[in-house]
Order: sequence, then C-alpha cells, then structure tokens
Amino acid sequence: MKIAYIFLVLFLSVISCETPNKKVEKVDSTKEKAVIAEEVIEIPKNQRLTKEQQVSAAVFAAPDNVREGAKVYGYDESGEFVVLKEGSNDFICIADNPNKNGFEVVCYHASLEPFMARGRTLNVEGKSRDEKEEIRAFEAASGDLQMPKNTATLHIYYGENGYFNTETEKIENAKYRYVVYIPYATQETTGLSLKPNESSHPWLMFPGKYNAHIMITP
Repeated sequence: MKIAYIFLVLFLSVISCETPNKKVEKVDSTKEKAVIAEEVIEIPKNQRLTKEQQVSAAVFAAPDNVREGAKVYGYDESGEFVVLKEGSNDFICIADNPNKNGFEVVCYHASLEPFMARGRTLNVEGKSRDEKEEIRAFEAASGDLQMPKNTATLHIYYGENGYFNTETEKIENAKYRYVVYIPYATQETTGLSLKPNESSHPWLMFPGKYNAHIMITP
C-alpha cells in the first residue's frame, strides 16, 4: 500500500509540473499565428507593376463588356506617362500612378478625352488646381476646349489602402465611384439634389458650370 501511495504522489507531481508548460506552448503558438497573419495581409504601397499588370488593373474600372477594347494609359520604367495598349472602342483607362500614395484606376468615355488631356497638360505645366479650372472653364466657354455633347461617365476604382493583387489579378481594398458629366447642368434641368440625401445617393456637383457632373458613390 505504501508503494502504491508513493507512486500516486509522484504521478500527480509530474502532471502538475507539465501542465504550465503546455499552456505556455499554446500561448506561443497563438502569437506565432498572429505574426503570420500580419505578414499575409501586409498591403503593398506604391506598386511598380509591369505593363501587363497595369493593363489588367486599369481595365477593372471599366464596364465588363468594354474592357478588352479599351485604350490604356500607364507608366513606363522611367515613370513617363505612355500608351500601354491601343483601343478599339470608345473607352479610355488609366493605370495607377506609382508615384502617388493610395490606389486609383479610372476609365472614361472617349468624349471626355479633350477635357482629361488638357488637365494632364496643365499638370505638366505646374498649374494649380484652381488655375486648371479657371483655364479650362474659359476654354470651354470659348469653344477651344470641346466638352461632351451628351452625358459621359468617368468610372473610378480607388482606395487609400488599395492595391492590385498580382497573384489573384484582382484589386483589393478599393471601392467604386461614378462621375457622370453633364456640362452646364443645374438642379432645375436635372431634378437632382446639390448634396446627397443619404449616403450613396446621387447628387449634382458644380451646377451650371462647364464641368457639372453627377456624383454616385455606391
């Protein structure tokens, strides 16, 4: 009986010594998993994408049925703004600028190209936002800058932490916005509110101006 009692005491002592170690191992394992998770969701900043990757990312801003034929602008290895792909329809896409924080790709109807191209030229000339708007407004009024005769939509796919996942070839952490240009439109001519009634509701920005447009952020 004494031998059995001694054996039982020793057995319980061993168990009590091992239990804390097992708990520590579980905690360490949890920490390791947390570190791995952080590494997996690390968001790339200012991506330098290949020509093909830029094209793939840029056309995500376009409606599905026009992506293949859309013209695509992007950036070469030296950072110059260039044509990456010629188009065969009325849509133009622009890849994300790797020199700017955040992520943004856009696609717009070709009737907006004079307006967009003029803005790019004024950017190169170092004009401020206010100067660009003043110049383009004057040129639109004089007829030197051709604005769309009908409504024309700009599609924007953007996000502060957005990026193009090169493994899945999908855009992550981004949201969509539609900008529907109706030059010189007003609340009276459209029936639209001048501010969103509720979140995601359409509204008219710059009413009565050459660049009046409907903002829709789903």
